[in-house]
Amino acid sequence: MFIKVIQGRATNPPGIRRDVGRWQRQLAADADGWLGSTTGITEDGWSITVIRFASEAQARRNSDRPEHREWWRDASQHLARVAVHDAPKVHTYGDGGSDQAGFVQVIQGHTEDMERMVSLGCDQEEVLTRDAPHILGMTVAEHADRPGDFTQTVYYTSEQDARRFEREHPAESEPGMAEVFSLMRDLRYCDLREPWLDSPG
Repeated sequence: MFIKVIQGRATNPPGIRRDVGRWQRQLAADADGWLGSTTGITEDGWSITVIRFASEAQARRNSDRPEHREWWRDASQHLARVAVHDAPKVHTYGDGGSDQAGFVQVIQGHTEDMERMVSLGCDQEEVLTRDAPHILGMTVAEHADRPGDFTQTVYYTSEQDARRFEREHPAESEPGMAEVFSLMRDLRYCDLREPWLDSPG
């Protein structure tokens, strides 16, 4: 899997939503290898989009299409302080993304030991499958532009379910999860309470 993360200050939220819808209506059908997109705007006004492709080559072919470049020229006008992160290395939990999510949390940060962090996360899959059915999927995308930086996207059934699980199972109570969090720094949480989710079909 390959992920592209696009984020910035939302200067025109209705315009962002309109152009996301336009991409889905007019360009998605011909986007080779496109697996799904997640977009949302946080309460403090930041827009973030996580786009999943089957491979980096397919993602780049999509970006090179003239109609896509034209779309991005229009869509980027609704954002300030734009940052784009390519992630050719992606780790998934479950099916990765999920269009059934009622709440999506995007976590960005840095780790000095990505291999260990990912390994510990994989070790927790069985526990999450058993104890956290409200987590529908998850991706961890390693940024190519700065080694150690990552974007983790977690798809939940609802925010209420997510918060209840946090209260009942604090990270520090589970040794494996506690170590995962100890390896992360500079964390920034982006809560997408009204995520716009789409995938082929």
